[in-house]
Amino acid sequence: MASTEKKEDSHQDKSVDVLVSEMAMQDKTPWYRKPNLRLLYLIFLPTCLGVEMTSGFDASMMNGLQAVDSWTTFFHSPRSTLLGLMSSMYSLGAILSLPFVPVLSDGLGRRRAIFLGSIIMVIGAIIQTCSKNFAMFVISRFILGLGIPLAIVGASSLIAELSHPKERAIMGSLFNSCYFIGSIVAAGVTLGTFNMKSNWGWRTPSLLQVFPSFLQITFIWFLPESPRWLISKGRGDEAMASLAKYHAEGDMNSEFVKAEYVQIEQTLELEKETSKVGWMDMLSQKGMRRRLLIGAFLGLVTQWSGNGLISYFLAPILDNVGIHDNRTKNLINLANTCWGFINATAFALTVSRFKRRTMYLLCTCSLLAIFTGWTICSARYALTKNQDSSRAVIAFIFLYSPAYNLAYNALSYTFLVELFPFHVRAKGITVFQWFSRMAGFFNQFVNPIGIANAGWKYYISYCIFLVFEITFIFFLFPETSGKTLEELAFLYEKDELEKQRQRVEEELHKDHPGEQRAGSTEKESIEKIERGGKTA
Repeated sequence: MASTEKKEDSHQDKSVDVLVSEMAMQDKTPWYRKPNLRLLYLIFLPTCLGVEMTSGFDASMMNGLQAVDSWTTFFHSPRSTLLGLMSSMYSLGAILSLPFVPVLSDGLGRRRAIFLGSIIMVIGAIIQTCSKNFAMFVISRFILGLGIPLAIVGASSLIAELSHPKERAIMGSLFNSCYFIGSIVAAGVTLGTFNMKSNWGWRTPSLLQVFPSFLQITFIWFLPESPRWLISKGRGDEAMASLAKYHAEGDMNSEFVKAEYVQIEQTLELEKETSKVGWMDMLSQKGMRRRLLIGAFLGLVTQWSGNGLISYFLAPILDNVGIHDNRTKNLINLANTCWGFINATAFALTVSRFKRRTMYLLCTCSLLAIFTGWTICSARYALTKNQDSSRAVIAFIFLYSPAYNLAYNALSYTFLVELFPFHVRAKGITVFQWFSRMAGFFNQFVNPIGIANAGWKYYISYCIFLVFEITFIFFLFPETSGKTLEELAFLYEKDELEKQRQRVEEELHKDHPGEQRAGSTEKESIEKIERGGKTA
């Protein structure tokens, strides 16, 4: 009898130690064989994943318009400061809206935040299409910028909080790769309209910028709300039903879903007890300060690693290496955008299997090598007008894409969602967005001036900054792969992590005082939580 009890206790101990991430991995059925989960991921495409299509469309459109004759004629060939102002107003609008983003995302919910941001962007795109002068075009870009961070923060959070733990990292990586879908469409449209004599040569791409936001407005209501947000608002029954529908194909008795619910609920309760959510309170905590530092760093480097040059100012870069034909510029823009989509999608589907920190280091070291070669070849062309150097610059532009997408595109939102706990997740992504938009505003204003005045010497500053990026990542980036969001909630708070684990285990295995009842199983313990221990 004693040996039987010992065997049962050993089985129970093993069950207690099984974290939700390990339980998820025991599910061997692929997502595409689960109708409800398959439908969820399908709806992600026009809603959450589609948000980044808007960003990609805008960058590629502004790139392509610089090689559209009707646009340059209508706006009197803007260059240097005026071109920088046109591009940077998009980022300025985002900067000014960001303080309100976490309040709206946490208050209204993720879906309503996406809806509101999309409505604002539709208004901006319509004004941009109808622009009668330089000032109206600039104002329209400012309005577009007001809406984009609200949609991005809501969408990136919702993807992570709805996805099954097995596919969470992949879906987060696909979020950024959808940037290139918008880029490809915009590059293709400007290639088709660059030679049109009427103003519809540039108004057509502007009008089509409405399309991604229109998709989000239409389909967002087919998407469920975040279970974590629902639980935080006292709507536990809705959260449980959503988790069961999409993570267990409607099985309300699923042990995994019950364990997942308890883990989310207990983690949120512990977060409320141990952390305040004000900005000053975040700065007063060592772990939060480190998270904010990393979030701010990521915001800067995703814009200051040279991508802003290719995304917005490819035309003047090509001018500097002897390529002046508008059709050739648009073809290179389209080809590079298609290539970016291919490698970004490939990385999104595979890179999450590897260590996050390793991928970031490989990404930055590759970028440094490519930018060094790019700078040398640009200098050689400026001195000798050698065509081989010109072609080498184009080759480095195409090599840049997979190097950047390896981590800065494929992992940034995945890493941010893993880095920040639920109660400050919207704030954390907002910090990332704020520094990203500030860096983008600076880049978009300064880059055309630097390219025009300094030529190839301007690229040296990017090489120097990439050395700093490698050093920062090596010493300060944590590893977050292979764990659930709840396990990562106390990444820098080890004592609280242990408390969280104990609470989850206690909830999953509440027993009566005294001797353990023979034959008790994990399923019975979880059912007992449903009857009396769970708070909705």
